[in-house]
Amino acid sequence: MKIQNYSYEDRTHLFGRIWILTALVLIFSFPIAACIYYDAWPGFTPVLKGLLGVAPIFWTVGLIEVLTFVPMLGTAGSYLAFVTGNLTNLKVPAALTAMENMNVKPGTEEGEVVSTIAIATSSIVTTVIIAIGVALLVPLTPILNSPVLKPAFDNILPSLFGGLAVVYVSKNWKISIAPLVFMVVLFLIAPSLSSSVGVLVPVGALIAIGGARILYKKGKL
Repeated sequence: MKIQNYSYEDRTHLFGRIWILTALVLIFSFPIAACIYYDAWPGFTPVLKGLLGVAPIFWTVGLIEVLTFVPMLGTAGSYLAFVTGNLTNLKVPAALTAMENMNVKPGTEEGEVVSTIAIATSSIVTTVIIAIGVALLVPLTPILNSPVLKPAFDNILPSLFGGLAVVYVSKNWKISIAPLVFMVVLFLIAPSLSSSVGVLVPVGALIAIGGARILYKKGKL
């Protein structure tokens, strides 16, 4: 069957899988090329020891992100986001904000279109900004390392999610109470967990779903 005869969803999965596999090949190509060029092979045991320290964390976060973000982003948006990366900090907020502004819901055809356009635009803008940043890195280094700007850089992520929280919490404040209280207490007890955003976002989502279920059964929603 010709590709033109495929449905939109089938073509999305076809090209999405091609780009995912292409990205995977590119990721492994650099270390393999470096080993070939320098004739330096680390061996299976050292690589395995290095992977045992970090791979389980990335596997867990990767699985959780797929289960959490795919229903929000849709098929095409998910493929694009996972290929370009930085979902939690950039792609998901961009997609959710775009859908909010267009008054469409995740999981609908309209939501998928808006999500895909938002993620694509975000990827292009990010690439352009990174290219400009690399070109201007040396001249801007004294400014970026300025103690005056350090508080601003330390609060970029909280301000980003804070803006999204205002919108969603104001619309569903009853549902937000349980995950909000849990996260506040958790971070007060263990502040070091603030670096584990990839794992804690799905945990907060599960708490919100459970709280919403309880409120629904009690007729509070």
